[in-house]
Amino acid sequence: MSSIIHPFPPLYDDNSEILILGSFPSVKSREEMFFYGHPQNRFWRMLAAVYGEEVPADIPEKKAMLLRHGIALWD
Repeated sequence: MSSIIHPFPPLYDDNSEILILGSFPSVKSREEMFFYGHPQNRFWRMLAAVYGEEVPADIPEKKAMLLRHGIALWD
């Protein structure tokens, strides 16, 4: 039996009130070293639309948007 170690830690802070729990990061997400990294994944476009914001362009913008809205991510 082989095991895979999760490549990146959960994202949260003291203000997080919503947890979005995934099942396991995709190959592309592991390459990008962040959640929902595949360009065909609609997660970031959907979340930006819900909050009326621009789609975040990079990982620091993605983290900032999540934490600004009290959202934590973990796989």
